[in-house]
Amino acid sequence: MSVTNDPEATTTPAQRLAGLVRESASTVALTGAGISVPSGIPDFRTPGKGLWTKVDPMKVAHIDAFHRDTKSFWEYDRPRFGMLADKEPNSAHRALSELEARGLLVAVITQNIDRLHGKAGSRQVVEVHGSIATSSCTTCGARFPLDEVEALFDSDGVAVCPGCVGKVKPDVVLFGELLPESAIRRAQALCQRAELLLCVGSSLEVYPVAGLPELTLDAGGRLAIVTQGPTPYDAAATVRLDGDVTDELAAVLAALG
Repeated sequence: MSVTNDPEATTTPAQRLAGLVRESASTVALTGAGISVPSGIPDFRTPGKGLWTKVDPMKVAHIDAFHRDTKSFWEYDRPRFGMLADKEPNSAHRALSELEARGLLVAVITQNIDRLHGKAGSRQVVEVHGSIATSSCTTCGARFPLDEVEALFDSDGVAVCPGCVGKVKPDVVLFGELLPESAIRRAQALCQRAELLLCVGSSLEVYPVAGLPELTLDAGGRLAIVTQGPTPYDAAATVRLDGDVTDELAAVLAALG
């Protein structure tokens, strides 16, 4: 009878990931739309379901479209932001919060604008694409919390600043806009120092965020990927989990004990 001495032959991917988390002195999570799908928020590119398979993002999510036809922009985004405001975090968000609470996760870098990491209890969250938490006047810069934005809409369905009558835009990064400089710099610094970068629910295809794993790898760190569907970094990952993110992260927590 042959006996294997290969530990990977007797452990699950979730157990191997748990081992990497235990060993790492600096683990950072990078999350994308896939982590919020179990909360009822569709992702962007899944065939037949993703947001961008149903509407041209250049017409509803580009900064030029906002300025050119602000009414049409808000006709699409106003109900969407209202929907996002009511969503609650799922167990995958809570798993990352639990890892942070245990001292096993330094921070979460997220491409999502839905605020769900904060709702789940994560304290160190870098929102590289902005957040629906606030909207700002494009003229005077006045900022309005999400629960005050609805009162800003005029009879044409455009959110207007009460101070200067300028157009109000959600504080999310639209196509054609640069990412917030402070957020992307912090994200880059975190990834360069990370011994383990845990990518959850991201296709890792949208730049500049898609370049962050390269920073970790170039600095000698490891990459773990938990997402459904292929990514450009699959071959470089030390461990790859492709099941439902809620199930996979639950299994990782169980393996950590």
